[in-house]
Amino acid sequence: MYQVVVERNAQKQLAQIPQPYFGKIVWALKGLATNPRPVGYKKLKGRPGYRVRVANYRIIYNIKYNILTVYVLLIGNRKDIYD
Repeated sequence: MYQVVVERNAQKQLAQIPQPYFGKIVWALKGLATNPRPVGYKKLKGRPGYRVRVANYRIIYNIKYNILTVYVLLIGNRKDIYD
């Protein structure tokens, strides 16, 4: 089982997300603890990390396999997240 660490910047972004998306994103974050590469995940191009899609929102994260930790870097709307 992996430990999920939500970075401070991602915590602030998560707090601004309205319901019902907030609950779905929290559920997806909990799911990363058991499977850091869920169905639909993608490796990012041009920078390290992965992304998971939750409706119109994206969760950007890195995986540290040697310490079994998932670092959540960004959470936001798909139109703003890759800037």
